[in-house]
Amino acid sequence: MIISRFLRRGISTSTSPTRRRSWWDHVTPALKDPINAVTDAFLADPCPYKINLGVGAYRDDEGKPVVLQCVREAEGKTGATNFLESTSTAISSKLVEESAKLIYGEDSDVIKERRFAGIPALSGTGACRIFAEFQKRFYPDSTIYFPDPTWSNHRNIWGDAHVPDRTFHYYHPDSKGLNFVALMDDVKNAPDGSFFLLQPCAHNPTGVDPTDEQWLEISSLFKVKNHFPFFDVAYQGFASGDVERDAQAIRIFLEDGHSIGCAQSFAKNMGLYGHRVGCLSILCNDKIQAVAIKSQLKQISNTMYGSPPIHGISLVSKILSNPDIKALWLKEVKVMATRIQRMRATLREALERLGSPLNWQHITNQVGMFCFSGLTRAEVDQLAKEFHIYMTHDGRISMAGVTTKNVDYVARAIHEVTASDRDIKILHNIGAYKVNTDICSTSLGTKKTRARGMNLAL
Repeated sequence: MIISRFLRRGISTSTSPTRRRSWWDHVTPALKDPINAVTDAFLADPCPYKINLGVGAYRDDEGKPVVLQCVREAEGKTGATNFLESTSTAISSKLVEESAKLIYGEDSDVIKERRFAGIPALSGTGACRIFAEFQKRFYPDSTIYFPDPTWSNHRNIWGDAHVPDRTFHYYHPDSKGLNFVALMDDVKNAPDGSFFLLQPCAHNPTGVDPTDEQWLEISSLFKVKNHFPFFDVAYQGFASGDVERDAQAIRIFLEDGHSIGCAQSFAKNMGLYGHRVGCLSILCNDKIQAVAIKSQLKQISNTMYGSPPIHGISLVSKILSNPDIKALWLKEVKVMATRIQRMRATLREALERLGSPLNWQHITNQVGMFCFSGLTRAEVDQLAKEFHIYMTHDGRISMAGVTTKNVDYVARAIHEVTASDRDIKILHNIGAYKVNTDICSTSLGTKKTRARGMNLAL
């Protein structure tokens, strides 16, 4: 009776409270996302002239985030809107319709015949995650093929949906370009009817895109093998400065009659990173199939998060559907892409002026937000430790972080860590790049860094 009274009162009979089991003792820290790890290291560095080349979001020539004027104008037109349940469905439908026009072509038969199923998503990540779940649900034994390399989160997304992955050749480390022959061999040797993830423009992390002629060959082989192409479109407009041009790969597959899946993100090309606006669409045989597939996509999203916040969706819908605001957006996309292209050329020229023995042609051959520099992990670590320049360990440089003021410093630091002949190390000519030797004294005390001898116009 005494024991039962203790149990009713919830009193433990354990002799030591410290031995009580904790529900979460077995939980260990998750591995850090490589991009977030770069940001954490950057923020922890007290040096005033540190540079973050890790984040894949646009920055202006002052290194600052930008609110595009088209977003401000869309905000002005939607600011007084009452985002009620009765209007949210229409706004979401408008986003899907305008997103489909943007990627498949406003005059395409897919749009005219309504042969696509689409839903709003939490940016490109959410769109990929919903498709991964859809793939697992209806092709439970399938695999997804990723380019090698690909965005670091792709594997996590499909892994959480329990879809196994494999890779296909993509980047050639020697040429720092596309390994096209090996890519085609892998596509050919994959089992018929395989799922492939492709990036149609501004490939992350390499900045290497196939040519139109190569896309035609890839599309033709996909048709023969009956593969399913799923396009992750995170940087439309950043490769060429023209959103139509950057959709050309998808238009080629569309023209060849493929079934296509597409994840779109407006985080980068509209500067709406915090709003998490995206769209998932799948091409269908007819309207009836589109209705069925959309219902399944909505069911999946409903179990994950219900629906995305309506404000960001409303902004993107307004930008894409209002002719004047869209025209302004297209001009601003061109400005952003042009600045990145200019920084590519300036960085390459700066390295060549320093007499680097290495070939830096790939900096301007590659396109989009990122330059796959070819720097080794050790060189990346040295850049962070000695020069306070941060990037992911694979050597991916976010070109948006390179500015007119810091490009010479970045070039000299890269030259310093990559120069093979110690006699030509630029810090031997310290007088040519001398700056105030107290530049770090405020935050670093008496700690000396080799970067203090380099010219900083920051």
